[in-house]
Amino acid sequence: MTVAPLNGRLTGQRRGSGALKGSLAAARDTSRVPERDLVLSSGLMVVALLVAWVLLQTLVLGGLSYSRAQDRLYDELRADLAAGTAPTGGVIAPGRPVALFSLPSLDIDQVVVEGTSAGLLLDGPGHRRDTVLPGQAGVSLVYGRSRTFGRPFHVMMHEAVGTRLDVVTGQGRSTYRIEGVRRAGDDVPAPPAQGQGRLTLITAAGDGRLGGLRPDELVYVDASLQSKPFPAGGQRVNTLGQSELAMANDTSVLPLLALTLGGLLVALVGMLLLRRRLRPALVWTVFAPVFLALAWFAADLSVHLIPNLV
Repeated sequence: MTVAPLNGRLTGQRRGSGALKGSLAAARDTSRVPERDLVLSSGLMVVALLVAWVLLQTLVLGGLSYSRAQDRLYDELRADLAAGTAPTGGVIAPGRPVALFSLPSLDIDQVVVEGTSAGLLLDGPGHRRDTVLPGQAGVSLVYGRSRTFGRPFHVMMHEAVGTRLDVVTGQGRSTYRIEGVRRAGDDVPAPPAQGQGRLTLITAAGDGRLGGLRPDELVYVDASLQSKPFPAGGQRVNTLGQSELAMANDTSVLPLLALTLGGLLVALVGMLLLRRRLRPALVWTVFAPVFLALAWFAADLSVHLIPNLV
């Protein structure tokens, strides 16, 4: 008579212990969900930070960076002109200032650097290395951005025929007259006569609603030399790298960019591991400067992948 209740109580205890184990397992399962969510949310936050920083660097901070670079290049060119060491031809180191463009009608001055790769055009318009320098006899080509990093050639596309353009180089001052703006498919002007000079400014534009965001068409602004041309000095570069052509980007930064993104990934993993042992506020205090520094550097490298005329 007393055995059955005892068996019932024992059975109830076994059932209760099973329910307890089930609740503990469920608790462990639910504890894993926030951890997975934490990994996902942290990863997405780092990606969003990187994308936002690239956009900020391209559309906002790029203009400030461009202004600082122009100030530095102007001081360097002025010092070279005063010392008589400004380049006048031959093979010139990429990035060195070679000319100062002035548009009197708009009170605009732009320092031109040697070279046309995407990285060099972040600092200012770039002189194509296989052409004569501005002010010299022959055709001189200069590239410039139209939408980002100061967009120095955006205004050039809208200048009227007859507008004066002054150029100062190591050989002196030259004066050009804008003859017209053309696009792909338009008639190409005849080569200048012997002893004459032409300056062609090249940038990019687009059509349609998104044309301003996605310039994909080359624009040429031709200007004829009105003053006496200077003689070309020294042998120019015969061939250009792919990154120096119109609408090209600079893929040489990809290895360093991959290394920087790998550093971001390592920092993210380290942050997640430390969050298990330390307070989240302390972890963020330690890792936030690391994320910002790596994101800034990655953004600086990423803009080299933007076509050099955009």
